[in-house]
Amino acid sequence: MGGGDGPSYATIIPVLNERNHIEMCLRSLLQQSIDPSLHMIMVLDGGSTDGTQDVVQALQKEFSSKEYPELMLLHNPGRTVSHGRNQAMKHLPSTVQYLIEMIGHARVNSTHLEDRIQAWETCKQLSAQPLAGVGVKVCSPTTSMTRVESWIESALLSPLGQSGGQFSDFSEVEATQVPAFVMHLREAVEAVGGWDESYLTSQDSELSMRLLEAGYSLYRSPSSEVIMRKRERLGKWWKMSHRYGFWRTKVLKKHPKRAKWQEFLPIIGLAGTMALFLGGVPLWWVGAGLYLGVLAIESMRQSILRKDITCLVGTPLALLILHAGFSFGLVDGLFRKGRMPSDRS
Repeated sequence: MGGGDGPSYATIIPVLNERNHIEMCLRSLLQQSIDPSLHMIMVLDGGSTDGTQDVVQALQKEFSSKEYPELMLLHNPGRTVSHGRNQAMKHLPSTVQYLIEMIGHARVNSTHLEDRIQAWETCKQLSAQPLAGVGVKVCSPTTSMTRVESWIESALLSPLGQSGGQFSDFSEVEATQVPAFVMHLREAVEAVGGWDESYLTSQDSELSMRLLEAGYSLYRSPSSEVIMRKRERLGKWWKMSHRYGFWRTKVLKKHPKRAKWQEFLPIIGLAGTMALFLGGVPLWWVGAGLYLGVLAIESMRQSILRKDITCLVGTPLALLILHAGFSFGLVDGLFRKGRMPSDRS
């Protein structure tokens, strides 16, 4: 993999107001174990007002020698992730064969790219179809997590909070429809027309569906990890949950085969409870009671696993916000057009 007179791998990072995290992200990518001439990093800024660009420019000066990969900073007038990644495709040298997804509030270890390259070869041998992308395992920081971050992490690791998506906890190399932080084959992405710029979120899921429909395969491997900071406040957790549900509906309208019945359980439960209540059924509240009981049991389990008594309150609260926000987003997505998110700063 690689060769030619330029980089073979390009890490593409669309950002907007990531001053608090972008330095940590870029330092981890600038100091990888592979030959730096094989790798380049492209930051696409969507109009940050918090000094993100200043941080990137300072790192460009600090890591300007050939001992490090090239670090580029471009303006992204479209502002969204989709626009940024498509714009990057226009500016990348022809030698780049593989596109690596990254975001400004994530970081990796020093062998990350080396692990990705090995994972690609493993998945390529397993796949019967042309391989278009390989995703990684998404992990949370093991230190310096706030209390709310810990609650959110416990919710995502809970069976009640997992959907098989990007935050899934998996341990084997496997084919998937939802790889996270994918290393894509550039040729495959170009063959299906790149990222759909009408998607402000869930653009990666939508691209994955088009790649699969075009006859490519997608895999994920636990051998390479991305450490990602999730939301640090419950208000932002609500916005993220709603946004994922909202754009989930947009994806399902275009790719209905992507639907999973589990995603609609909260809506089904609420509709059933309301129907029983309006119908005058005496035990209309049983379903809601069972749901709250399951949340209570899970909160006790998580508080023991994480050795954190605050999970007795925090875990069910985070799960409740996730279920309500996502479900409201699913319905909301049927009626409204999307708009730029406001919860990342």
